[in-house]
Amino acid sequence: METDFLPPHLRKYVVEQHYEKYTPIDQAVWRYILRQLKSYLSKHAHESYVEGLSKTGISVERIPRIEEISNKLKEFGWRALPVSGFIPPAAFMELQSLGVLPIASDMRSIDHLLYTPAPDIVHEAAGHAPILIQPEFAEYLRQYAQVAKKAILSKEDLDMYEAIRELSDLKENPGSTAAQIKAAEQKLETVSKNTTHVSEAAELGRMNWWTAEYGLIGTLDNPKIFGAGLLSSKGESQACLQPTVKKIPLSVDCIKQGYDITEQQPQLFVTPDFKTLVRVLNEMADQMAFRLGGLPGLNKAIEAQSVNSAELSSGIQISGQIIEAITDSAQNVAYLRLQGPSQLSFKDKQLPGHDKSYHLHGFGTPVGFLKTYPAKDPSDLTRTEWADIGVEIGSKSRLEFVSGVVVTGTVKGMTVVDGKTILLTLTDAKAEFQGRILFDPSWGQYDMALGAKVTSVFGGPADREAYGETEDFVAKRVPAPHYRPEELKLHTQYGRLRELREKNIQAAELEKSLSELLANHDKDFPQDWLLRLEALELTKARLSNSALLAKLEKDLQGLASKDETTKNLIHDGIALSGNL
Repeated sequence: METDFLPPHLRKYVVEQHYEKYTPIDQAVWRYILRQLKSYLSKHAHESYVEGLSKTGISVERIPRIEEISNKLKEFGWRALPVSGFIPPAAFMELQSLGVLPIASDMRSIDHLLYTPAPDIVHEAAGHAPILIQPEFAEYLRQYAQVAKKAILSKEDLDMYEAIRELSDLKENPGSTAAQIKAAEQKLETVSKNTTHVSEAAELGRMNWWTAEYGLIGTLDNPKIFGAGLLSSKGESQACLQPTVKKIPLSVDCIKQGYDITEQQPQLFVTPDFKTLVRVLNEMADQMAFRLGGLPGLNKAIEAQSVNSAELSSGIQISGQIIEAITDSAQNVAYLRLQGPSQLSFKDKQLPGHDKSYHLHGFGTPVGFLKTYPAKDPSDLTRTEWADIGVEIGSKSRLEFVSGVVVTGTVKGMTVVDGKTILLTLTDAKAEFQGRILFDPSWGQYDMALGAKVTSVFGGPADREAYGETEDFVAKRVPAPHYRPEELKLHTQYGRLRELREKNIQAAELEKSLSELLANHDKDFPQDWLLRLEALELTKARLSNSALLAKLEKDLQGLASKDETTKNLIHDGIALSGNL
C-alpha cells in the first residue's frame, strides 16, 4: 500500500486490508446489504450514487479491495487507504484534506447487519466512496477537511472519542462480555454528563453528521439521500424519508443540533444543492478561532485545555497549551502565556532550536505595538529603527509596549525570517505588566515573539511532525476476532455455498451439493437464516423445479417468526431472491 506521499505522522493509521481475513459469512453479509441498498437507493438516493458504485468498482458480489477502489477514485482526484476502525477526528480530517478517503477495513458482524456502532467497510466504501464522483460534493468535502483540521479540539472531545471508540469496538467484537459492554456504556454516559462546552471540533462534527453522514438533498417535500450513514443502512435510509422525520432547510444553525449515534435521528437537514454546503461551511468558518484570532480565538483555546497554536501578525506561530491572555484597559491582548511543552514555528515549520524540549515548561510573550512605533508592527522595524531604540546585539535594552508591558534585558539574538524580525532573545531579562512579574531573570534566557496582534488561533501544533505525538493522534487497532470451533464450522458451510455460486455449479450436481449442505446446516445451525436465504437465491436461479425451493421457503418463514427484526430481514431478502 503506497503511503510515501503522506506526512509521516499519518502513515501509522494505514493498515493492510488483509483480504484473506474476511470470512465467507462476511462476504454473505456484504452481499445481502449491498443487494438491499442498491435496490432501494436506485430510487431514493442522489442520482450519482448508483453510478458511483459502478465507477468506484464496488460490486454487490464481494467485499471490495480498497486498493481497487483507490485506483478508480484517482480518476476523480481522490484515493482510498485502509484504516482500522475509528481513527482520531483530527487525523481523519487531515487525510481528507489531502484527498484521501480513509476506509475502515473491518467488516460488521451478522448481528449488526442493519447498523454497526463502529466504522466498517460497508459504511466507508459503499457509503462514502460512490458519492465522491460528484464534483461539487467532493469539493465541499475537501474544503470541509481544510477547515476542520484548523478546529480547536478540547480535552473533553478526546475523552469522548476514547469512550465512543472503546464501546463500539467492544460491541462489534463477538468475544466481548456483557459486563465489559456495560462498563463501557457507563463510561460513555459519565463522559457525556461531564462535558461542559461544545468545542469547534464538536460543532464541525455536527456539521459533518448532518451533511456528509446524514444529509438529504433537494426539496423538503421530496428529498434524496446523499449522506453515507444513510447510504450504508437500508433501515435508516427507509426511515429517514418518512413524514415522522422532520426535514429542516440546511443552515449554519445545524451546528447547534446534537445527535445520538445509537438512535435514528428525529430530524434531518436538507440542502437544496451541493453548492449550498460550501456556503454554510464558510459561515461556520467565519465563527472559528482560526479566522477570528484575537481574544475571542484565544479564549476558545484556553477553554479547550488542549494543544493549540496562536499566530501573530509577524507570522510566528506559538504552539502549546494556551492558559492565559492578559489584556490591557482596551481589552486588547497584551501578553500570552502557555504552559507545558511549547513550540515556535513560521509558516508551519518549527524554528531551529525552538522545539518543545527547549520550551519544555511553557512560553510567554508580549503582543502589541511598541510605544516608540505605535502604528508599525514590531516585526516590520528595520535594523536601523531597532538600533534607534537601543535594540542591538549585546546592548541592554528597554522595550515599553502601548499596552503597558515593559521588557528589559540584554539582546543576545534577533531572528529575521522573510524580512521580518519575529523573535528577540534576551538575557538577564525581566517582563512586567502593572506590577505583575511575567518573566524573571532567574528563569533563564527569554525568547520574545514579536507581533502587533494575534491574527489566528487554530487547533494542534503548527508543525505537527516536529512537535511529535499528541493525544489526538494516537493510533489504535481494532482487536482481531477469535473464532470458536462451531463458528469455524459455520464459516466452512458458508464457504461451500459461496463456492457453488462462484463456480456456477448447475443442475443435478448443484441439487445434490445443496441438499447435503442444508442437511448439515439443519443439524448444526437451525437458527441461521442467511445461508438459507443465499441457498434460496441459488435454487430460484438454477433449480426452479426443485423440492428444495418449498423446503427453504418454509424454513425461512419459520425463522421469520422469531422476532420483528429477523422477520423484516428475511422478508426483504426473499423479495429480492429472484433477482440474480
